[in-house]
Amino acid sequence: MFVRSVLSSYSRLLAGVSLALMAASLAGCNDTVAEKAEPPRPVLVATAHYDAETPERSFVGTIKPRIESDLGFRVAGKVAKRLVEVGQTVEVGQPLATLDEVDLKLQAEQAVAEQTAATGVLAQAAAAEQRAKDLKAKGWTTDAQLDSSRAAADEARARLDRAVRSVELTKNSLSYATLVADARGVVTATLIEPGQVVAAGQASIRVARFAEKEAVVAIPETLVGRAKSGVASVTLWSEPDKKYAAKLREIAPAADPATRTYLAKFSLPEADDKVALGMTATLTLSDAATERVARLPLSALFNEGGKPSFFVVDDNGSVTLRPVAVKSYESNDVLITGGVEEGAKIVALGVQKLDPSQRVRIVSSLSF
Repeated sequence: MFVRSVLSSYSRLLAGVSLALMAASLAGCNDTVAEKAEPPRPVLVATAHYDAETPERSFVGTIKPRIESDLGFRVAGKVAKRLVEVGQTVEVGQPLATLDEVDLKLQAEQAVAEQTAATGVLAQAAAAEQRAKDLKAKGWTTDAQLDSSRAAADEARARLDRAVRSVELTKNSLSYATLVADARGVVTATLIEPGQVVAAGQASIRVARFAEKEAVVAIPETLVGRAKSGVASVTLWSEPDKKYAAKLREIAPAADPATRTYLAKFSLPEADDKVALGMTATLTLSDAATERVARLPLSALFNEGGKPSFFVVDDNGSVTLRPVAVKSYESNDVLITGGVEEGAKIVALGVQKLDPSQRVRIVSSLSF
């Protein structure tokens, strides 16, 4: 009885020890599994961005008016007043300067006097012509006298017509004594001062019109073709977030001998009051027919005999292998036309050692 009790106790002890050893063994296995769990692999990524295959080119230009006129008096005279200053905005018909009108008024009065005299002479000649016609009808005068009276009347009529035209011309000359703006614009230069004697047609006031504004830039000879056929836009340095459509209006037929560039003028049909004359602008030229491509590192391309592919990383750290359409290869980059969406994160390095089942972690740089 005593022996049976001892054996039973020994059996229970052995069972407890076995359970303890088994628990320790299982705990060791869990630790081993935990030790073997790999952390997410750090990877460098490149962002897919589709843009024109031919890169845009930008040039610095200046906003200028299409038409800038030197206005002058149509008659000679002495400047009495200058009514505008540089930078002043003028409207159509606004007076800019005036001449001394004394001599012009005297000429107008003289023309009126000549017209009055011509009117009296015509009345006398017409009466003589009529008397000659009446006498000829009665047979009391000759044809020679009738012809003489008729010629005198015709001369008097021509003299009156000449006097009338002279009056009109002097009135016009008197109106020309006031220089007026023929279009809305801004005064860019004043070339006369009061008291100055000017000749007819001499440049007096320079006005730049607001009707059309344009961007003037210097284009290198390698891009003259793109300037003619490409799409142009203009942004102001003072307002870089707003774009204005531009259209080539004129390009110089010969290059500048100093800079070897061609002066090009691009009209701005949508220009508003914010586009002021003299502002600095940036003209951007792009090729409308260029296919949109994404430029990515050549090291990101994965190809093991199949279709070229990229590893795309999602927000959860998972990677997906996606085939892409390759446009061309360069020394360090590959150009693709599709296969990945805009803004996709592409693994840029170590794609040959990457497995789609792995989880990755995006880092900004790799350190060793």
